[in-house]
Formats: sequence, structure tokens, C-alpha cells
Amino acid sequence: MDRQQEYVLRTIEERGVRFVRLWFTDVVGQLKSVAIAPAELEEAFEEGIGFDGSSIQGLTRVLESDMLARPDAATFQILPWRGSDNAVARMFCDITTRDNEPARSDPRTILKRTLSKAAEMGFTCYVHPEVEFYLFQPETSADAVPVPIDNASYFDHVSRSTAHDFRREAILTLEEMGISVEFSHHEAGPGQNEIDLRYSDALSMADNLMSLRAVIQEVAIHQGVQASFMPKPLVDAPGSGMHTHISLFEGERNAFADPTGAYGLSKTGRQFMAGLLRHAREIAAVTNQHVNSYKRLWGGDEAPSYVCWGPNNRSALIRVPAYKPQKTQSARLEFRSIDSAANPYLAFAVMVAAGLAGIEGDYELPEPADSDIAQMSDMERGILGIEALPESLSEAIALMQKSELVAETLGEDCFDYFIRDKHHEWQQYQHQVTPAERLRFLSTY
Repeated sequence: MDRQQEYVLRTIEERGVRFVRLWFTDVVGQLKSVAIAPAELEEAFEEGIGFDGSSIQGLTRVLESDMLARPDAATFQILPWRGSDNAVARMFCDITTRDNEPARSDPRTILKRTLSKAAEMGFTCYVHPEVEFYLFQPETSADAVPVPIDNASYFDHVSRSTAHDFRREAILTLEEMGISVEFSHHEAGPGQNEIDLRYSDALSMADNLMSLRAVIQEVAIHQGVQASFMPKPLVDAPGSGMHTHISLFEGERNAFADPTGAYGLSKTGRQFMAGLLRHAREIAAVTNQHVNSYKRLWGGDEAPSYVCWGPNNRSALIRVPAYKPQKTQSARLEFRSIDSAANPYLAFAVMVAAGLAGIEGDYELPEPADSDIAQMSDMERGILGIEALPESLSEAIALMQKSELVAETLGEDCFDYFIRDKHHEWQQYQHQVTPAERLRFLSTY
């Protein structure tokens, strides 16, 4: 038993923890949980906790259903919302087979595998996400249009606002769990909010994002509101994205930084961005995994619809935020298409894989776009070689199916299941008759 595991066992005894929740996700990013008693934890560290993997979306096949959840002691945290009496803690798990082999479709394992490839190339990946979500009045019926808790807009300060109290409680809870928050504010949509987590290595950040979602839902229950990470919940309001800032480090040095380079980017940074751009369309089904995701991407409100980049262009897929010459550690790229409903483990994995492909293949970075791409004509975009992101989940699936990069990153089992699941989602969506269709056609024909 290592020191971290010993620390966890000691802390559980000292803090009077009565239950330990073991967390992991399925392929689409749904948080899963099993609770064990503290007396079982030492054995869980050594041997794992058995469960039926075939009952978890995409994890394994029925004929090899026995799986083990192995807790990662480095992720141990007390859950603040459960109180100090009969305290509850959580740890994230890696999923393995009974033979102690990594489960082929475990999202956390897939990200770790991709980050190991980056490490073999000498890089550590850091990310910083801007997480947008909506707060609505308590749900009344499943088919009702949700009502935002306020009519505020970007950066509005509303005295005695529910959103203020909500963000404060959420941030204090996250910080009690050791998750640092950099910014929070009201976003552009009514009832829309944003919480930005302080940059961290990609694996820790994926864990932190799953924790943030759990915290947001717990605070929503406590405050009597409904929280949603749905990419486009309202027709006439902005969607919820998760703009993700990403950088590679070589030891303590930011590999993207070169004060003498164009826009302060090194060759490595330009190659990484070129990889993201070249593969953006084929990874879209992962970074934007739902039918609703494409209503955000093609709904305006600064959501990117086209594959291009610009130093300060908020209509571009990738933006290069400015940094002061003396602060080279902050050199980074901002990938703007990913939304708040993505599975962070798989999304970060394909983003990193695309960037590394650009470095390995010495991809050439296209010229930047310095104007609003959406306002250009198709001919102008064609002349500049600017392609469109997929307009639907169906198109995104078709592009992903042809992608060697995504297939290699996810692995055969996860890739096949993800494709099947998204085909099913698209087919279900295609069978729906929407209120908009009835409004337009019911009395017309």
C-alpha cells in the first residue's frame, strides 16, 4: 500500500467518514457511483470492487461483464454537501478486467493512454475550461419551455440575485473539495452562468469537471432551482459552451510560448493548432456529442461554425489569447466548439490526439482569419479554404466513422459503441415531431 492510500485510510478514520463513493463515467459521460463502507476500502485498493460492466453504457460486452473499479487515492475528497456528521467521501476509479487489464472502453483510461503518448513525446498537457450552464425555475413538466431564473445578461450584477447565491455556494463547495475556481459571472443568456476552473493537468481537470457537474446539481437541489448543461436549451438565447484553453509544457517550460514568434506562438504551438484545425470536423461527434449540440454551433451568438483560427477572433474555432511577453507560462490556445455536455475524458483525449498529430506530422498552419467568418459568402470562405463544422450529429458521425485518429484514440470497442449510440440518438431525434413543425405546418396543409 502506497503513502497516498495510507493517508486516505487515516483521514477516513480521523474524520469519521461513514461511506466512500467510488465514481467513474460511462462512454457518454454519465457519472456512475457505488458506495462502500470504510472497512472495505483497504481491500478495494488492493483488489478493486467488482460490478457488472455490461450494465454500464459502452463499457464491455455481456460475455466479459465482470469488471473491477479501482479507486485512485489521489482523487480522495470529502463531499461537503453531505455534512460533517456521518461524512461521505469520494474517489474516482479506473476500470479494469478481472485480469487487471485496463477496460478497453473506460473513458478515464482512454485519456490516460493519450496523455501517456504526450509524455513519451516530452509533453504534459494543461487545460482550463470555461463552463457555461443555465439555471431555470423548478421544472413543471417535461415538455414545457424552461423559464430562466432571471433576465440578466453578460456580466450583469443583480442585487440579491439567485445566481449570485448559487455561484457563491457552488464555488465554496468546489474549493472545499480542493478544486480551484478562477472566475465566475453571469453569462449572456437569461439565467445563464459561467464558472471557470483554474488550469490543471488534463486528467485532473476531467475529474474536476465531473465533480463540478455533481456540485452544480447538488446546489440546484438545495436552492430549489433546475440546473442544465444542455448545449442549447432556449431557442432565442445563447447556447452553453465550454471554451477550453489548452497548452503543452516541457518540464517547467511552456512549449507553446515563443515571444519572437508570430502571435507569441512557438513552432510546437502552431503545429498543435494546425492538428486541431485539420481534425476538428472528425472529432466533433466527441466534443459535441448530442443532436442539440449542433443547434448551439449553428445558432449564432459567437458559437464557432467554421474551421479557422484568429489571434483575437471570437467567431473562429480557435483563438490565441494575448499574453504579456514576460508571462510566457500563460501562452495557450482556446478551442471554442466543445460544449458543456461533452464527456471530458473523451473530448480531451481526441483534442490532445489531434494536436499531437499536428506536431508529429509537422502540419502547416493556415493563415488566420481576421474578420467574422459567418458574415463571409460561401465563395469567400471557399477561396480561403475555410471548411464548415458539421451541421448535424448525423454529419459528425459520418466524419468520425472515417477517422483513423479517433478510432485509434478511443480504441476499437469504445469507437464502435460510441458510433452505435450516436446513430441511435440521431434516429430517435429524426422520429420526433416538434412544436415548431406543428406551428408551421399543422394549419397550412
